[in-house]
Amino acid sequence: MTVTLMWEAAAADGRGPDLLAWARRQAVTLPGEPRRREFLTAPGDRVLVITWWEAPYDADLPELPDPDAVLIRRPVHRWRFVSVSVEPAG
Repeated sequence: MTVTLMWEAAAADGRGPDLLAWARRQAVTLPGEPRRREFLTAPGDRVLVITWWEAPYDADLPELPDPDAVLIRRPVHRWRFVSVSVEPAG
C-alpha cells in the first residue's frame, strides 16, 4: 500500500525561502527512505512537502517536525492519504 504524507506550512513574512530550505534539510534527514519526495511552494509563502511510502496506513512513518516559530505564521498542517488509483493522463 502507498501512504502519502503531506506537510504544509505558511512562512512568516519574508521567510518563504528560509522555510523551504529548512523543510528540504529536514526531509532528507528523516529516517527511512520514501519512494518519492516532492517540495512545492504556493502564493503566500506556503511550503508543501509530500512523501510517498510503501507501508500500511497506520504505520509509524517519519514526519517533518514543526519549524521554529520565527519561520511560520500559523501552525503546520499535516495529512495522511492512501492511494486508491493511479491513472494515466490523456
